[in-house]
Amino acid sequence: MFRRALMLRAEHQLLLTPKSIAQLRDSTAFRTLTGRPEFSALVCARGADIVLEQYAPDMSADRPHSIQSITKLFMHVIAGRLIKAGHLDTTKAVENYIPEIGTGYRGSSVQDVLDMNVMNDFVEDYSDPYADSFAEEVALGWRLPPEGTSEISMREFVVSIGGSDLTNSSDVINYCSANTDLLTLICDRILPGQLPDLLMDVVEASGLAGALHISLSPERLPAFSGGGCLSPTDLARFGLFLAALATGEVEDIWNSDLLVKTRDQARKTLHPPRDTVRYANQMMTNGHWVGHAGYGGQFLLVDTRTGLSCAYLSVLENDSGYDEHYMFETINNLQVLADSFTTA
Repeated sequence: MFRRALMLRAEHQLLLTPKSIAQLRDSTAFRTLTGRPEFSALVCARGADIVLEQYAPDMSADRPHSIQSITKLFMHVIAGRLIKAGHLDTTKAVENYIPEIGTGYRGSSVQDVLDMNVMNDFVEDYSDPYADSFAEEVALGWRLPPEGTSEISMREFVVSIGGSDLTNSSDVINYCSANTDLLTLICDRILPGQLPDLLMDVVEASGLAGALHISLSPERLPAFSGGGCLSPTDLARFGLFLAALATGEVEDIWNSDLLVKTRDQARKTLHPPRDTVRYANQMMTNGHWVGHAGYGGQFLLVDTRTGLSCAYLSVLENDSGYDEHYMFETINNLQVLADSFTTA
C-alpha cells in the first residue's frame, strides 16, 4: 500500500475486442510464459484487438498489478514531449536545471541520465536490504522511514547521492532508478506542478479503461522510477500508444522521433545475459521492439514492425524478487511471440 498516490483514468477508453490467434496460443513460448508458478497475466493486443490473453486463477483482465520500472516509459514519453517543445535540452549539464545537485550527478549531461550512463555511488542491489534502492523507496512513499528519523523527500534523496568520476567507460549501462527520480525533478523544475497533467495526457492518449495508480513522493511528485500499477489490458493499451508513437500516428505534441531514434541508435546494452537488449532514453530495445522490464517479473514489449503490444505480469517470490535469467527467458519468449505474430 502506497502512503500517497495519484489515480488517473481516461475520459475516452480504447475498447479492445478478443480475437485470439490460435498460432500464438499453440506456441511453446506461450506455454512457457503462462505455465510458470510466478505467472500473473499475459495480454497481447494490436489495434483494437486482443490477439492473445491468459490470466492466473487469482488474476483478471481488469485487476491492477504493480508494473514497477515499466513506469520509466512514462518518463520517456514526457521527457520526449518537453524536448520537442524546446523546454528540455539534453546536452546541458544536470546542474543547469537542479543547481543544488550533489557530486553523484554534477557535471553529467541530461542525456547521460536518460541513457543510464552515469557512474556514481548509488547501489541498486535487491539482494542487499541496506542498498540505496531500499532507502530510495522511503523517498518514493513506499516504505516508512527508520524509527526516529524523518521521511526524506525525492529531492533530498537524489541531491544526497555522491560520486567522483561519473564517466561510464563500459559498453554496458549502469542501471540506476535514481536517474529517473532526477529526471522527474528536472521536469518539475521546468514546468512546476504540471507532471500530473502531463501524465494525464499520456493516460488519455492511451485510452486507459481502468485506472493508473502511481505513488507520490513526500513532495507529491509521481514515482516514475517504478511506482505504477495497471491492469494487464491497460498496460497493453499503453503499449499500443507506444506503437502509434513509433509510426507517428499521434498528436503533434508527442515526440515520435525520440522513440524511433532510441530504437535505431541505442548502443549500450544491459548486463549479460540480457546483453542483446540495448538501452537509451529510459527505454529498452533490440532494434525491432521497444519496451521495459519491471522489478518482480514484469515486461512490456511493443513490436514496432507490426504494432503488437505484449504485456506480461508475474510475481517472483525468491528472496530478492529479482532474477536476471528469469527476465532473460521472459524477454526471449515474448520476442518469439512477436516474431510469430509477423508470420501469423
